[in-house]
Amino acid sequence: MGRYVFKLPDVGEGTAEAELVGWHVKVGDAVAEDQIVADVMTDKATVEITSPVAGTVSRLHGEPGQMLAVRGPLVEFEVEGAGNSDDAPPSEPDAQAPVPPAGGQRAEVPPPQGEGDHAKHGGGGESASAPGANYVFKLPDVGEGTAEAELVGWRVAVGDAVEEDQILAEVMTDKATVELTSPVAGTVVALHGDEGQQIAVGGPLVSFQVEGKGNISSPLPLEGGGAGGGGGGASRQDVAREAPSKASPPASSSKQPATTPTQPSPFKGEGSRQLSDRNQRPLASPAVRQRARQLGVELQYVPGSGPAGRIEHGDLDAFLASGGRPAAPAGAGATRVRREGVEEIKVIGLRRKIAEKMQDAKRRIPHFMYAEEVDVTELEALRQHLNATNKGTDRPKLTLLPFIATALTRTLPDYPQINATYDDDAGVLYRHAGVHLGIAAQTPNGLMVPVVKNAEALDVYGLAEEIARVSSAAKAGKATREELSGSTITITSLGPLGGIVHTPVINHPEVAIVGPNKIVERVVVQDGQMVVRKMMNISSSFDHRIVDGYDAAEFIQKIKALLEHPAVLFMD
Repeated sequence: MGRYVFKLPDVGEGTAEAELVGWHVKVGDAVAEDQIVADVMTDKATVEITSPVAGTVSRLHGEPGQMLAVRGPLVEFEVEGAGNSDDAPPSEPDAQAPVPPAGGQRAEVPPPQGEGDHAKHGGGGESASAPGANYVFKLPDVGEGTAEAELVGWRVAVGDAVEEDQILAEVMTDKATVELTSPVAGTVVALHGDEGQQIAVGGPLVSFQVEGKGNISSPLPLEGGGAGGGGGGASRQDVAREAPSKASPPASSSKQPATTPTQPSPFKGEGSRQLSDRNQRPLASPAVRQRARQLGVELQYVPGSGPAGRIEHGDLDAFLASGGRPAAPAGAGATRVRREGVEEIKVIGLRRKIAEKMQDAKRRIPHFMYAEEVDVTELEALRQHLNATNKGTDRPKLTLLPFIATALTRTLPDYPQINATYDDDAGVLYRHAGVHLGIAAQTPNGLMVPVVKNAEALDVYGLAEEIARVSSAAKAGKATREELSGSTITITSLGPLGGIVHTPVINHPEVAIVGPNKIVERVVVQDGQMVVRKMMNISSSFDHRIVDGYDAAEFIQKIKALLEHPAVLFMD
């Protein structure tokens, strides 16, 4: 009898995980080939999973409602013959996938592999190793309930000598970016994954060559590693990321794009020159690029003689000497210059998370927008007076946001359905007693929403300090997971760029968002007289499933009254 581990197959293009809806078998059942063993769901499609073999069920991985990673273990069978996972009996604790707690948390499953189950052990097995590697560093658990993380960027390259605790890579889960450090000192042999790729927790990340035995029982040899052809499911992508010194010369390499033409050199006494692919950026050093710009030469038309067609100074000289024309200088001849080309940018990291969250919010939440103008003349006079009075003290400078936050915390107790989060999957609305105020902040990495916890317990100065602190932490990339989660309502402001009106997108699973626009001086009629006042519009969006239009309008009108009579903000 052998052990066969059936892994969750790919149930949809681009799907990394699926929810286990229910089991059709139990431990001890004898199943036939193609018999239904479980139902899983991805997006809105439920898929019946059938058994690839006949045998007896020895173990079920996961509970209904649990998220399972594609190519993670689903069912273990006892089958006739050798099976596909004879390296460890099911009774060994470390050979079993950890059973997560109930409550719908994601399963911590082994990484996607080829065949077998040998990556469950600490060593990672030969399938995760690269030629010459004797230590495989696997992606550690980077957050409670996290099954995978996105690779944001590498800090090392193949061939680098790294020290223990040196930063190897950055990965991201939710909105937190984590720097991963090396557990050992050694030389990088292979990097497993590309930027933007999802890496499973427990999956191979970096392969090292270290002093001593390492954690791989039988590392592959550096030379002739392709002999035998098996590899136990080794990733061809990982092999492709090994040191370039092992590759063939560029002129004969099979990796050379077929679209890159090789032209015979028009210059006697020189080797062949390679013209850059029109769809690729020419290979050249910064110094060559700068010189080409000064000469007005388009490098796309300069044949390169360096490795992989790299353009060198000699190539530039030869191009000019052969009669190659520099590009026409700007302003010469026609005043309009035609631009060509398309830049392809992969959406990864935080930008991808922002895109997914915005798309999810607009898809799931029926927004309705409400705008109202507010006369902030008195509020601005009070703010400027307080700042002038406190100049030279340790009190923070006041902006408009702390006053708006105070107005929100004073008004929300009368509208508990607005200070809430809605779990639309479970159909449950959570009304929060405390006001955990999200502050939408533009950072170098994109839009983030740090959170001021229990804003109702802070005065305007405390709010000003806390808003500045969490916003600065987000912009510096130092905000913690706790500071970037748990908001119950959000304020979004573009300051002087705020425009006249806008439609803010609700920060799911919240049900409301408020956004002040810029302050402008306008002529208004007051007591029958035309006067100049400082006016500001407040734009807001609400989840129409939870908040009725009348309640939203009344809520904003109360905030308007507080801002137009700012003394009331300080009255209990």
